[in-house]
Amino acid sequence: MNKGFLWGVATSAFQLEGSPHADWASWDTILTERPNVTSHYTLYKEDLNLLKDLGVNSYRFSVEWSRIQPRENVWDDASLAHYQEIVDILLQNNIEPMVTIHHFTHPLWFIKKYPWHEDSSIEKFMRFAEKVVATLKGVRYWITFNEPYVLLLGGYLEGCMPPGIRDSSLAVRALQNILVCHGKAYDMIHAHAANYGITPMVSVAHNMAALAPWKRYSPLDRLLAKIVKYFYNHSLLDAFLTGYLRVKFPFKNEIRIQVPIQNKLDFFGVNYYTRVHIRFNPFKKMCLELRHMDIDGYGLTDMGWEVHPRGLEKVLRYASKLKVPLIITENGIATHDGQTKIKYMSRHVEAVEKSIRDGIDVRGYFYWTLIDNYEWLQGLDARFGLYRVDFDTMERKPTNAAAYYAYIIKSRS
Repeated sequence: MNKGFLWGVATSAFQLEGSPHADWASWDTILTERPNVTSHYTLYKEDLNLLKDLGVNSYRFSVEWSRIQPRENVWDDASLAHYQEIVDILLQNNIEPMVTIHHFTHPLWFIKKYPWHEDSSIEKFMRFAEKVVATLKGVRYWITFNEPYVLLLGGYLEGCMPPGIRDSSLAVRALQNILVCHGKAYDMIHAHAANYGITPMVSVAHNMAALAPWKRYSPLDRLLAKIVKYFYNHSLLDAFLTGYLRVKFPFKNEIRIQVPIQNKLDFFGVNYYTRVHIRFNPFKKMCLELRHMDIDGYGLTDMGWEVHPRGLEKVLRYASKLKVPLIITENGIATHDGQTKIKYMSRHVEAVEKSIRDGIDVRGYFYWTLIDNYEWLQGLDARFGLYRVDFDTMERKPTNAAAYYAYIIKSRS
């Protein structure tokens, strides 16, 4: 790994700091009991100091839309100044900021009046995005959307996250509008950067999983795995290459939509965690059943996910067809055991190094995450953090994985 390689950690604003104005704030009762989650909004300086202990040279964080724009036509300048201060602290410590503009959450007014399947969502999001980009100075790396497909699966197909809709046709419209916003935001970021003499690096963070048939000898399992692999992993990549999004749900006609994102990538962010096995089940929605199996013998995480480091090599190899630099923008494990976390990290860093030796242009690795946080549907007990949080006292304590990550960075820099 060369000296320009980005070693970092990734976080998201809402998962650390909460927000009373966000759609998720009223979605989960845990957030009623602990609205400030880790109190990161007030303890941010203490948390940013942990980055120096790790020796990272980059930090990925998001801005919380509902704090910046708590009501439709109201901007909170103090919140914008807060995020600018984070950027300034990072730069003072020679840590490259990577800012995610949208990481799952929305202001309540947006999700109620302008949800993503409505075309009006585009103008509302772009006003927010331009406000952020025009205000934050010193940022070169931008991620427009974190895991747009996860947002669509949870918010529009399963209905397990806001806006809680179960409608595949609305999901497609929402995805189209999100990708339109990426294309517009890409152009807007480049236009602003030109005024400051910065060459920006703009991407999305795309969750990719290793996907395989439940039973290799089952033609239906193999067919479903192929369909899901294309939709979940590959269709977004093809849309960036061709300008067309092809959506194929199991046992439904394929949809082909033009989206203005062709070649609008300066790098590609890959979020990778696990492998999923897929089988045909006529009693499940879309006849689809998912399962995690410990085939490699590395175990399952506390969330029941298979540990499968070879899958990271596979998704990076496929993502390399984009012909842009790749950055692993998230990779981590939920576990209470620090030694298990070390083994996970070690095996996945080795997979990154092997990919680089094989000629794949990987420019960075970001561990998820810095401190334990709110993990969406899993609440507060999914311990991804390099630093453990006592949610009663808000004390941060390093795990042995924190020291190991610092060793990895130092030995490879």
